[in-house]
Amino acid sequence: MPLAQRLIEQKEKSSDMEKGQISVQTENIFPIIKKFLYSDHEIFLRELISNAIDATNKLKTLASKGEFSGELGDLTIQVAIDAEKKTLTVRDRGIGMTDEEVKKYLNQVAFSSASEFLEKYKDDTSIIGHFGLGFYSAFMVADRVEAITKSFAKDAQGVAWSCEGNPEYSLENIDKADRGTDIVLHINSDNEEFLQEHRIQSMLEKYCKFMPIPIQFGTRKETVYEGEGEEEKSSEVDVPNIVNIVNPAWKKSPSELKDEDYLQFYQDLYPYSSPPLFWIHLNIDYPFNLTGVLYFPRLQQGLEVQRNKIQLYSNQVYVTDNVREIVPEFLMMLHGIIDSPDIPLNVSRSYLQNDSNVRRITGFITKKVAEKLHDLFKNNRPDFEEKWKDLGVFVKYGILSEEKFSEKAIPFALLKSVEGKYFTLEEYKEKVKEQQTDKNGKIVLLYSNSPSDHDVQISAAKAKGYDVLEFDQIIDNHFIQHLEHQENAGISFARVDSDTIDQLIQKEDAPESVLSEEEQKTIRELVRSAGQG
Repeated sequence: MPLAQRLIEQKEKSSDMEKGQISVQTENIFPIIKKFLYSDHEIFLRELISNAIDATNKLKTLASKGEFSGELGDLTIQVAIDAEKKTLTVRDRGIGMTDEEVKKYLNQVAFSSASEFLEKYKDDTSIIGHFGLGFYSAFMVADRVEAITKSFAKDAQGVAWSCEGNPEYSLENIDKADRGTDIVLHINSDNEEFLQEHRIQSMLEKYCKFMPIPIQFGTRKETVYEGEGEEEKSSEVDVPNIVNIVNPAWKKSPSELKDEDYLQFYQDLYPYSSPPLFWIHLNIDYPFNLTGVLYFPRLQQGLEVQRNKIQLYSNQVYVTDNVREIVPEFLMMLHGIIDSPDIPLNVSRSYLQNDSNVRRITGFITKKVAEKLHDLFKNNRPDFEEKWKDLGVFVKYGILSEEKFSEKAIPFALLKSVEGKYFTLEEYKEKVKEQQTDKNGKIVLLYSNSPSDHDVQISAAKAKGYDVLEFDQIIDNHFIQHLEHQENAGISFARVDSDTIDQLIQKEDAPESVLSEEEQKTIRELVRSAGQG
């Protein structure tokens, strides 16, 4: 037995061994919360609104199960700024809390009421919060936080809780007319940017754009028209400024959507962008939950890898646009949304952990993309060829960087001749093998990276019965090398201007003993003359 193991066993047998629990002092937690809970302080707004969404969804769940019989009424979540008082308020009309629930949920750091609720109502997948620290993110930007709340329960008493970012808090009963919770942040002097309307509006658009409950931030002007013809008059009225789309495209069934819906959603995500080539609607519930829409943008000739164009959501809550751990490198060229509650997140919800679920999701997305491209190729090849100018870079990059995608994609990867005709690799090998097989049995594929500059060489190759491909993209040199090194490919590539036309494809050497036809004729005549003599 190793010495270390023996020492451990001896210590465990010792009567002097003492076991206990590390004591964490709450006065030491608040400074950590204020500075280090989240790397980006603006996350607090997402966390508080997520809590408000949870409170609202809990009430809807109870109503659907007959455990709440009152009127749901307007469930819109309100976000309001009072610049004079230096407060920011997030208000919901959800489940609310009793004084006992306030003590239980607000006074115990990292205790998540959402987790407890999910344990009781396991079939409800709309509850967002699982972490318990989201509420405390408010202290990153506020000197004092108040929770003014009233439970949905019959005859419930309103409660006001207040804390200044230290272990001390106050709790008192108050009169509150309606159920739900107001979280009031008294913004500190270092974070007064969060009292600016445009700042809050931009944060709501970033983090809350697709949350499942309406979110109102103030009002906006809307033009209304009355009367007809010459009598028609217009006026501007204030209407609620709803900042989110509660039922986005990816949450709907593909059968509910038309092409116009997908294109409109793309414009919602990327205003002023050119329309995408096509899209994939992701929808899977086993062995993991994943929904989303991925769009193929128009890449054209360049390897225009635009980072951070795929956004990750969890139950419609924005998490990050850094999806490197989920999406393979070559798929980073796609745009769109991925939504999965099964992706593990740390407390900040900003970084993805590398676990088995993530790997399975990565494999699933790669498979779905390959299947979509194969279907397009098989079902409408002329359209696929027309899109190849944009698709080519994407497919070649995928073949080079992802082995599983390469296996599926080689059969529909296209080669383009200088005449503008398209072939798969196997089709092209069959087309040219008779004329372009060298003395080693390899099919030599001739190509030009600039047909206009190689016009003379291309003409010479054609005169010899050869065909020439066009490879003019930055990625093509790597793609050519990859094809050459494929097992059993039996091909090599030669640029059409790399040698004289007679040397580009080395044919069988003629034996030295073989004479020309003219020489053979002369010899026959000499033999015949000698015989006559």
